[in-house]
Amino acid sequence: MSKKKTTREVDIKQNDRNRRKELRRKEISPDRVIRWDRLDNTANIFPVIAGESMTNVYRISVTLNERIDEALLQEALDMVLPKMDGFNVRLRRGFFWYYFEENGKPAPKVEKEHTFPCRYIRANRNRSYLFRVSYYERRINLEVFHVLTDGMGGLNFIRELTYQYLRLAHSELASAGDFLDSDTSLNLEDSFVSNYKRSMPRGFIRQKAFLIKGRKLPEGEFGLMHVYMPMADVKNALKKYDISVNTYLVACFAYSVYSVCLRRRKPDKPIRIAVPVNLRPFYDSVTTRNFFVMISAEFLPDEREYTFEEVARSIEVSLKSQMDKDHLEDLFSYSVSNQQNIWLRMIPLSIKGIAMKFVYNQSAVAHTATVTNIGKVKVDEAYEPYIERFHACIAMSKAQYLKGTICGFKDEYVFTFSTILADTSIERAFCKQLREDDIGVTIETNGVF
Repeated sequence: MSKKKTTREVDIKQNDRNRRKELRRKEISPDRVIRWDRLDNTANIFPVIAGESMTNVYRISVTLNERIDEALLQEALDMVLPKMDGFNVRLRRGFFWYYFEENGKPAPKVEKEHTFPCRYIRANRNRSYLFRVSYYERRINLEVFHVLTDGMGGLNFIRELTYQYLRLAHSELASAGDFLDSDTSLNLEDSFVSNYKRSMPRGFIRQKAFLIKGRKLPEGEFGLMHVYMPMADVKNALKKYDISVNTYLVACFAYSVYSVCLRRRKPDKPIRIAVPVNLRPFYDSVTTRNFFVMISAEFLPDEREYTFEEVARSIEVSLKSQMDKDHLEDLFSYSVSNQQNIWLRMIPLSIKGIAMKFVYNQSAVAHTATVTNIGKVKVDEAYEPYIERFHACIAMSKAQYLKGTICGFKDEYVFTFSTILADTSIERAFCKQLREDDIGVTIETNGVF
């Protein structure tokens, strides 16, 4: 029996249909008024804190079963970008807030990858766009300044780019036409504003966490380590502990930090892992803007020695206690309430920026690291035989020099470490725990270690 659609789901689908009609009108009528949009609530912080050392750029990559043709990839990007309003923008600085303005320039130039991932995107060298597309052998890379969207929005874009590339490269797929997939949302709602509670207390954590320190890689270098795991092996391990894949891998990360840095010590600060939560399922949202909050997986050891299972139970309790819609709503409602306050809105951006940096600097040291899960990627059945795998990675931030990203596709999970630290002891401890749970492990790095 089919599930009855809610009024909100109907409204969202109608909104998407209207935007698709608008796209068709744009193609017919080039003389149009340049559109502009406000940044979503979370996005407001990123232009204020971003720079060369903290780029706020993430990468999603897709590896095909064939080498990439640069000309076809550029053609695919030229075709897809005008249909994706959320990416077809430039960032402008207003007196009170930053805002987006439609970008009328040609798509950014596709380049062969020649440097490290997640570099700062200088819009004035990128035709004013806030994303870049590169390739290497069989891999297509999409790098996105977080001000545009979160991982779900980035995944939408790279899927459509890949579909269009494959249609150009393979005549047997050309019959699908050059339209966006029916499951690709064009919704640009600020779902934070649509769903917040008024006058909520501050949601971010201020207490300092244990921070990972050590010798860094040479300036400018950025290390990646992909840990490939058969999905069947991971599922067997999950049965052993009766926990989710997200909890298991976050616990592996926390236990690795504990076993390398804190075993038989009594630290005065906890290991606290920031875990982004996609809010769309809680609110029936299909927005392609940022719509997530950070919860915290916390473990505070004492002088005794802990097993992995004990750490995993602590992480499980910590995460479960926060995965409640009311609590998640509390986490973002404070900042939205401030944004909606008429008196605070009238403060110039130069002063707001100082306050936002202060708040960010306080919250940044409250976490040891970040582990984000973009979930199991699904693609249209017609394109699946041409695609081998997906990867994702995130840039460094203040006091967080080692991060993790989880991604699944077909019968494989990939956990990607991104770091600017030279020592790989934590990564090795992570893989050791996987092997102890009978998970087959294959490792690939970008060669800096």
